[in-house]
Amino acid sequence: AALFSLCLFSLLTLCLTLCSVSNAAAAPRDLRITDPGLLGSLDVQWEPPPLAPALNECTVKYRFEYRSSGDTDWKVIFTRRLRFRVGFDLSRTAEAKVQTLLQGRCTDGVEVQSDWIHATFHVPLQGRLESKVQNFHCIYHDWEYLTCTWQPGLLTPRGANYGLYYWYDGLDNVVQCDHYIQEQGINVGCVLHNLSQAEYRDLNVCVNGSAAATLLRPLYTTLRLHNLAKPSPPQQLVLVSAAEELLVVWSPPGGRTPASCLEYEVQAAEDAGAAAAAWAFVSTQMETALTISRANQSHVSCVRVRGRTNTFCADQGFWSEWTQDCFSVSTKEDKQLFILIPVILSLSISLIIFMLIGQCKKRSAAGKPQQGSAGC
Repeated sequence: AALFSLCLFSLLTLCLTLCSVSNAAAAPRDLRITDPGLLGSLDVQWEPPPLAPALNECTVKYRFEYRSSGDTDWKVIFTRRLRFRVGFDLSRTAEAKVQTLLQGRCTDGVEVQSDWIHATFHVPLQGRLESKVQNFHCIYHDWEYLTCTWQPGLLTPRGANYGLYYWYDGLDNVVQCDHYIQEQGINVGCVLHNLSQAEYRDLNVCVNGSAAATLLRPLYTTLRLHNLAKPSPPQQLVLVSAAEELLVVWSPPGGRTPASCLEYEVQAAEDAGAAAAAWAFVSTQMETALTISRANQSHVSCVRVRGRTNTFCADQGFWSEWTQDCFSVSTKEDKQLFILIPVILSLSISLIIFMLIGQCKKRSAAGKPQQGSAGC
C-alpha cells in the first residue's frame, strides 16, 4: 500500500509538472507581415508571450519559419529576436509561423514548445496571368555586368512599355534600370553594371509593364548573381606535342571572375580536317594544365577548353564558350619540321645579308681609284 501510494504521488507530481510546464509555454502574440516596398523583402515581426514571474529562470527563444506558398520546405530560424526581414516571391502568398521555446530550471531542463501562430501576406496582383512577360533570363557576364532579357506576354497589347526595377540589401530605395535593350521600340531587356555589392545577396527584381487601358501582370523574382555567372573563354591555349603525349596549357579568362572560382572542361578529337570533329570528354578540373596521352600515334590531335564557376563559389553557373573550334597539333616529325622552318628562314636571311655586305665591300675596293663612284 505504501509503495502504491508513493507511485501515485509521483505520478500526480509528474502530471502537475507537465501541466504547469505546458501552461508556461505561451505562444507569441500579434504575428504580422508588412511590405516596405522592396520587391519581395518583407518585414516579419511579433510580440513576446506574457510570461509569469516564476518563468524568469527559463531561456525564451523562438522557432520562426517562413516560405512562399507552394514551396515544399519551410526556411527555419531559431532566434531570440522579434523581427526579421526575409525574402518572398511576391507573385505568391507569403506564409510565416512562430512558436515559443522554453528551457531552463523552470522546465527541469526540458525544452517546451508553445502552439504555433500563423500569418500570411499577398500583393493584389493586377492584370491577367498571360500578360506577364515570358522567357525571363539573366546572365552575369565575367562577374562584371548583368544582362536580363524577356519577351512580351501572350496577351500584351501593342505599345506596351516595360520597366525593370531592382533592390538588394545595401540600397536605400528601389532602382530602375537605366540601360534598356529594345526591339522595335519596346524594352525587352536590361543591362546592369556595378553590382559587386549584390554578390552573394538576394537581388530582388520586378519587370512591370503598362499599356493604355490595360493592366499587365508584373513579374517578381529573386536572383543570386554567383549562380548566373558566365565567364569568357579561357585564354592563351598552348599545345606542346610529343610522340606519346600532348601537353595542354591555358590561362584563366579576363574580367572579374575569380581564378579560384573556375573549373574547366577539356575535350579532344583526332581529325582536325573533318567537317565535324568527334569530340570526346577528357577531363573536368580546376588546374590550367593537362597532359593527354597520344599512345595511339594519331596524326592530328584537337583540343578545346571552356570554363564555368565551380561548386566552391556557386550552386550552378553557365559554361563559357569554347576556345577556338579546334587547335591542331601535328606528330613529332611534323612538329620538328615546323620548328626547323623558321630556323632555316633565319639562316637564309642571314646568309643573304652577309653576301650583300661582301658584294658592297668588293665594289668599294674596286672603285677607290675612281672619283664619284656610287656607294652602298
